[in-house]
Amino acid sequence: MNAATCAWLEGLREQATATRLEKPLIDGGRSAAEAAAERMILAAQLSLWLSGFTDVLAARQAWLDQASPAGDRDPAIVVTTSPVGIAVAESLAEAGSLLARSLARELVAITEREYRLWCIAHPDETHRRHVNVWNWIKLKVPEQRHAEFDRHPLRSGEAYWLHRAGIAGAGTADRRDCHLWKWTGQQAVLLEAFVTERNVGRLGDAAAD
Repeated sequence: MNAATCAWLEGLREQATATRLEKPLIDGGRSAAEAAAERMILAAQLSLWLSGFTDVLAARQAWLDQASPAGDRDPAIVVTTSPVGIAVAESLAEAGSLLARSLARELVAITEREYRLWCIAHPDETHRRHVNVWNWIKLKVPEQRHAEFDRHPLRSGEAYWLHRAGIAGAGTADRRDCHLWKWTGQQAVLLEAFVTERNVGRLGDAAAD
């Protein structure tokens, strides 16, 4: 990791810390079972991603050789996720695989808001300094969007969850996935993997709200 990348990453960490001191992350108002289900989904995705991350870095290096020679071959790794996902990332880095522990210096887990605020002031749109991995669940899907998923009707008391996961800044390893789950009130159930959201268009287009 070069000096410019180190400074960019440390600045991001410092801003996230300061933001949370001023306004702590809150993930309240939900049952322990619901939070545990979210944690299970996010942990499974992040563990899968970490297990293949050497291939992600290899794809990034090939991409940099062709398109951005000045890009850092040892990038910062920014995981954007929910408060539950932040706890998952931190626990995996501390007690997970050897690869997860080796990435701990380069990796930071933050919220999407924290990431966007930092990038407004310190943009890295071409990903010369970082790889962004997102892994979060839209827990409240607006009712006006339910028609998109009417092939999977809900029962009373159930709710759709949209698990969004992807990578940017890794060349051919870049991806954007969305998986449809439902929360029954007691457990999370996978309804359909790799769904295409109508207001996104083809898989891989800009993310939906």
